[in-house]
Amino acid sequence: MNQLRYLTLVVSGLSVLIATTAKAEVETLSNIPPGDLNASAEEHPQQPATNTPATTVDEWMAQIAQVPVQVTGVQVTPTETGLEITLETSVPLEAPATSVVGNALIADISNAVLALPDGDEFQSANPTEGIALVSVTRLPDNRVRVAITGVNAPPIATVRAEAQGLRLSVAPGTEAAEGAEEAIQVVVTGEQEGSYRVPTTSTATRTGASPLDVPQSIQVIPQEVLEDQGITQIGEALRNVSGISPPNRTTDSFGDSFTIRGFERGRDFFVNGLRSPFGGFNINLETANVEQIEVLRGPASVLYGQAEPGGIVNLTTEQPLDEPTYELGAQIGSFEFYRPILDFSGPLNPDGTVRYRLNLAYQSSESFVDLIDIERYFVAPVLDFQLGENTTLALEGFFLDNSGIADIGLPAIGTVLDNPLGDIPRKRFLGDPEAGGLEERQFINVGYRLNHQLSDRWELRNAFRYDSLTVDQQYVSLNELASDNRTINRSAFEAESLRESYILQTDVVGTVNTGHLEHELLFGVEASRVTDSGDFSGATLNPIDVFDPVYGVSPGEFALLSESVLRQSFVGIYAQNLIRVGDDFNVLLGGRFDWVDQTSRDALTSQPLNQGDTAFSPRIGVVYQPSEQVAVYGNFSRSFAPSGVGSRNPDGAPFDPTTGEQFEVGVKTELFDGGLIATLAAYHTDKAKHNYP
Repeated sequence: MNQLRYLTLVVSGLSVLIATTAKAEVETLSNIPPGDLNASAEEHPQQPATNTPATTVDEWMAQIAQVPVQVTGVQVTPTETGLEITLETSVPLEAPATSVVGNALIADISNAVLALPDGDEFQSANPTEGIALVSVTRLPDNRVRVAITGVNAPPIATVRAEAQGLRLSVAPGTEAAEGAEEAIQVVVTGEQEGSYRVPTTSTATRTGASPLDVPQSIQVIPQEVLEDQGITQIGEALRNVSGISPPNRTTDSFGDSFTIRGFERGRDFFVNGLRSPFGGFNINLETANVEQIEVLRGPASVLYGQAEPGGIVNLTTEQPLDEPTYELGAQIGSFEFYRPILDFSGPLNPDGTVRYRLNLAYQSSESFVDLIDIERYFVAPVLDFQLGENTTLALEGFFLDNSGIADIGLPAIGTVLDNPLGDIPRKRFLGDPEAGGLEERQFINVGYRLNHQLSDRWELRNAFRYDSLTVDQQYVSLNELASDNRTINRSAFEAESLRESYILQTDVVGTVNTGHLEHELLFGVEASRVTDSGDFSGATLNPIDVFDPVYGVSPGEFALLSESVLRQSFVGIYAQNLIRVGDDFNVLLGGRFDWVDQTSRDALTSQPLNQGDTAFSPRIGVVYQPSEQVAVYGNFSRSFAPSGVGSRNPDGAPFDPTTGEQFEVGVKTELFDGGLIATLAAYHTDKAKHNYP
């Protein structure tokens, strides 16, 4: 037996000496008397068991006995009476004494170190009722501490040594220990509330597919990015997207527009999958109720109808929450920028079948440009009804009022080009409050979204929205700088218009299997009408000295330049099939057919203009995933965009619509659990006059 004992000690000692011990942090336990337990392992490095070579067998055996025992695992198992905590070792451990400090039961094990496979310490929060925390941590001088913290009282434990470890049988305590010191241990745990990774997107396929499954370049800006960057305008958010840049324009203070893959387009904004025809050039859309922004690069007419070949931007808005939530916030910045916001949500009845959300925002700001002052009001209510087990109805809308004076820009000579008289200050305003005064734009949006689950595999979606934009506008337009390099001619304009849009969309989405293939099918129909009626007048305005401006000059008499009524009607039908071949291969097939009818009439010229067009827009794409984190894709897609309503050639004939065709290949990756998301794409896009049936 002695020989067996010696052999066991020798083998254990050699295995400990060869293994590398994991470094651990010491759990801070305040108000524990001896040992300076608040010090870290770095402040008290381990000392070797001995520094003196052994000269006899007894000395060698004594040194082996001093080698610390490795704790290689910790198991916490709930029982009927509490917990069983097991420390796994290769040789027995001596059962330690226990002590109580506050609501914690402490067991310090001598001559032991932690060598856990998953880290340098072990913690289990709320493992059973009455126990708040079980922690196993490393202490200086080759010691391991087991701390079991009770909720209301210190636990009760029985400690016993076993052949390969140490076992503690723990029961929750019922009374606090006498004289126990308060709050011996503070444990802070945290959980990341959000992530920049978005697992699914609805814009690319309307079916909630993973971005890796889509054979097209798509990027999502989640709400976490909007909040972390303090974004208040859509244009600011789009700076996060590659391939998008603001257009070469400085005069538009009231509209979001963008250039995507080289094509400027400010009207390709969508909200919850429905076109927002008055966003972009006409008015800045609000971000206070935006959940995320999805940018689909490349032609998207297969699902969204008229669009430029560069791509589209879809805003997903915030929806009602199950739990009451109240959020107040404010942003304050330079140039008298003030922006308070409010976000309320929750159920309206006890069973939670009726929920609401209300977003409010107000913004007031000046500018680095003299005399610029902009004010915004925004209200966005949403009501969500659970009409049955399989049916939901959402009523939603918003009101946005944007008023102020727009910046009309500066001439090139004296800013980007040399002027012999000097540079024009960047803050110079060359309009006039008397002539180009307050512009006010009111945007109203109301609609509904109805979803009905036909079966466990098929869903019906129906949505309707009405948009109204009222514009009361006065502004100044600059002409070229005169030959004296300081005087610039100007014109004043007035415009009053009412623009209205109606859009109705119905989708049927379902999944079927044919052999080893899974088909994710989409069938849809969309009808819309946009009308625009307004008056446009102009007048002359005195020139202004760019170096010594004089304001308060009234324009001449305004003359009516046009009084027009424009109408554009769309009907489109579309179908799509996302075919999944096993886990690694996807094929996307889709097509859409559009009918467009446009009518314009100018009351001054009495020249009506009617135009009708049709177009077919296909999309074909393939995705191959060699691994779960990498996808290789290729696609061909086509876009369709009718000419602007009322636009004519010099001979009076209407402009032809345009089409775009794109071939694209690329690679997508999601590495480090979504910590790195990247897309590399190569594409060739042609835009030309519409020339196919």
